Amino acid sequence: MQHQEQHDQEAARLIAEAYTDDVPAVTRYRDTTPPTPTGAAPVPQPGARAPMSQRATDISVMTLSAGVAALPLGGGAALVLWQLSSVDPAVLALAAAAPVGLAGALGIAARMIGRAVRDGAAALPPSEVHHHHTGPTLVQNTAYDQRTTRGVIARTGDTHRTR
Repeated sequence: MQHQEQHDQEAARLIAEAYTDDVPAVTRYRDTTPPTPTGAAPVPQPGARAPMSQRATDISVMTLSAGVAALPLGGGAALVLWQLSSVDPAVLALAAAAPVGLAGALGIAARMIGRAVRDGAAALPPSEVHHHHTGPTLVQNTAYDQRTTRGVIARTGDTHRTR
C-alpha cells in the first residue's frame, strides 16, 4: 500500500511541475567537457601482424585477399604470354587488338539499339487520349496503373486509380 502512495505522490509532483511556468523545458543537452584520452594502445594480435585498429586490420585482410585472388590471373596471363613467345609478332598484335575491337563494336551496337528504342518511343501516339462526343451524356471510366517500383528488391508504390 505504501508503494502505491509513493507512485501517486510522484505522479502528483510531476504533474504539478509540468504545469508551472518557472521550470524551463530541456529540449537537448550537450556535454561540453573535452573527451579524455584513455591511453589504451591496440592489443597485439596473435601472429606476425603489428598491433592496429579493427578498421586497419579489416583493410589489411582485404588487401591480402585481393592479392591472393590476383595470383591465378597473373599466372594465367604469364602462361598465355609464354605460349605466345614463339608466335609471329603480327599475329600477336592482331590477338591483342581483338578485344579492343570487340569492345568498340559492342559499344557502337549498344548506342544504335538505344537510338532505335528512343526513336521508336518517340513515334508512339501520346498516352493521354481525349474523346469529344456530341449527344447524350457519356460516362467513361478509365483505369491507369502508375507503379513506382525501382531496383532489384523494392516495395511496390502502388497508386492504382480510376478516373
